[in-house]
Amino acid sequence: MTTFRYRAMTSDGRHIRAEMDATDLSELEARLHNQGLVFINGEALRTASWLRPRLPRSELIHFCFHLEQLLEAGVPPFDSLSALRDATSHPRMRAVVSALLADIERGQPLSEAAARQPAVFTPVITALLRAGEEAGRLPEAVRDIGKALEHEDELIAYARRIAIYPAIVASLMLLALVVALVHVVPELEKLFRSSGQALPLATRVLIGLSHAVTQGWWAMLGTAMLAIGAAQWTLAHSEAARVRLHHLLLRLPVVGELQIKLALARFAAVLARLYASGITVIDALHITQDAAGNLAVREALRRATRQIEQGHSLAAAFEATGLFPPLVSRMLRVGEHTGGLDRALGNVALIYQREVANSVGRLQAAIEPALTLLMGGLLLWIASAVLGPIYDIITRLPI
Repeated sequence: MTTFRYRAMTSDGRHIRAEMDATDLSELEARLHNQGLVFINGEALRTASWLRPRLPRSELIHFCFHLEQLLEAGVPPFDSLSALRDATSHPRMRAVVSALLADIERGQPLSEAAARQPAVFTPVITALLRAGEEAGRLPEAVRDIGKALEHEDELIAYARRIAIYPAIVASLMLLALVVALVHVVPELEKLFRSSGQALPLATRVLIGLSHAVTQGWWAMLGTAMLAIGAAQWTLAHSEAARVRLHHLLLRLPVVGELQIKLALARFAAVLARLYASGITVIDALHITQDAAGNLAVREALRRATRQIEQGHSLAAAFEATGLFPPLVSRMLRVGEHTGGLDRALGNVALIYQREVANSVGRLQAAIEPALTLLMGGLLLWIASAVLGPIYDIITRLPI
């Protein structure tokens, strides 16, 4: 898909300028015609993909909810999408629905039309749509997609909830430290030098940091920018580097365990829905490899998928990776023996969703006192480095 900037004319003669995604100009003209617009001209935008506006997940959740209601009421997919296009107020969502309508009008099913917009509809979504179309259960498939998006939104909210408080406190601590090093410590240094007394190690370290910030800030900033740029370039061009980074993240003391639980909750929920929709285990595993959100987990899933293709059982393949907890292997083994693999996967997802919620609560409860102790230790060190020499100066003053 390419984003085009176009100019078109409405039925009452008004000229409008807007943007729309299309494969080429002829498809753009067809989509505008479906909206009752007359195409005048258009050109492809060469904007970087990260600068293009993204569709909020909430809009996609609302879209799935309303589409499921219309399909459940017996409204055909084309008419349902037409009603949603006219009802939505979000320009990006309107363009997405218009693209779906144009593809469906050319004879493509909804799943193939969604697959032509990979930036909006993931392979998991298109697989669920395709399974729903083949089984004649499209409303149920759309409902499952909406639930999956809601669960994913909840998991992302958990992760954000952990990061917000430490980020705010760390920013305030850094700001206070920089202000002290730039404005307070240089004035105190003049006082200490004028006294001629020997300074303790903590005070010398504090003065050295002040010199580094006030005199070498440009070098520190340049070094930090070069390091960040080099790291971003390496991660963008090296799959092995990204995998190693994600392995390191999983080995972190507390955050690593939480990331594994997040990945397992997301993966198990998606795999359960795909398998319950009639998709084979192998195909479902291939589709859900990217749903975990962690490259180390994805590599483990790929190894497990290869072993399953070679004839190993699902539980044995997951156990052989060494990454998944024993609970996952036990639940999968029970599901295979009882023929209820989708229920077993659903139970795994439910267990880890609860574990994530509990871990987030415990981590939040531990972060606040830890940050308080860190701030107290930093302030105590600065106070001892400053007040110690000042106390020596005061004690030496003649009475």
